[in-house]
Amino acid sequence: MVLSVEDFADDETLDAMGIEDPFDLTGIYEGIPLTERSVEHSGTLPDRVRLFRRPIIDEWAAGEDSLEHLIAHVLVHEVGHHFGLSDEDMHALEEAVQ
Repeated sequence: MVLSVEDFADDETLDAMGIEDPFDLTGIYEGIPLTERSVEHSGTLPDRVRLFRRPIIDEWAAGEDSLEHLIAHVLVHEVGHHFGLSDEDMHALEEAVQ
């Protein structure tokens, strides 16, 4: 898996997700979740997690969490998609540990 940090998501990514404000996207998983892989996916590009620096910093400045906590939260969320977890699955897990 490739991890990259960029200032913002590119316009193509934002358009594909139906997001108008680039500050609304802090990270994204791009790839095929492990639960959907088969031998037919051999030789494909590696999965990628992209974190978007400016939206993360903006969310941190407006909130009460530490920057480290927020980055870890976004990263764990995107890696969760790699393991086949949905947004609902991850929210349920977060609520269970609070």
